[in-house]
Amino acid sequence: MELKWTGEAMSDLARLYEFLAPVNQPAAAHAIQTLTAAPLGLLENPRIGERLCQFEPRDVRRILVGRYEMRYEIQGSTICVLRLWHTREER
Repeated sequence: MELKWTGEAMSDLARLYEFLAPVNQPAAAHAIQTLTAAPLGLLENPRIGERLCQFEPRDVRRILVGRYEMRYEIQGSTICVLRLWHTREER
């Protein structure tokens, strides 16, 4: 399987880092490292995330990475990271 990140997901990473860094730069760097590593586990078990019915017929799923929600889509042999945010953010 192959892993891809959407532009929106990359923007989410930047936004989260910019929010955390002024308060605690090492924690911000750690959070980003954790979030970028998390989808690598999906390459072995892509269907481990909860399927989100509202996106059917697309295979969009979500996983929790600590206090962050990550949404991704399985597209054939590609896992596409769609979006991520802190669970306390209003969505």
